[in-house]
Amino acid sequence: MTELVIDSSAGKWNYHVFLSFRGEDIRNNFLGHLYAELTRKGINTFRDNKELKGGEEISPTLLKAIRESKISIVVFSENYASSTWCLEELVNILQCRKDKNQLVLPVFFYVEPTDVRNQKGTFGEAIADHEKRFGKNNDKVNNWKRALVDAAGLTGLELKHG
Repeated sequence: MTELVIDSSAGKWNYHVFLSFRGEDIRNNFLGHLYAELTRKGINTFRDNKELKGGEEISPTLLKAIRESKISIVVFSENYASSTWCLEELVNILQCRKDKNQLVLPVFFYVEPTDVRNQKGTFGEAIADHEKRFGKNNDKVNNWKRALVDAAGLTGLELKHG
């Protein structure tokens, strides 16, 4: 297995890694192990521990952490797309990939990349709910859909049952 090597001096970055995830799905299992291993290796990792209430906006602190990270690991899980906050993070992460050459590594945690890309299963249900809430031709929803397509097209890791 290839080992990810990250220079331990953050340089112009405040964080080596930013973790984007849906807390209710993975906070206390996979994410906890990933975060512990990254920090054990001396990798400065940003993980947001705040649980958002419905309707809360993504915080400026979180947006700043995304911009100041060298790598973003996006953990797509069953309910990732149901969170408008996760989707906003994803849009901002992909913008940093474009503007700052930030490395983006998608992890498909018991979800299929094709479900993310084509918005099928829980991803399709979540997008349909967002379209009902914000409108089918809403710019924000269209940005989220485009971000899911783009991120699912990146080389990443698939973690599956079995």
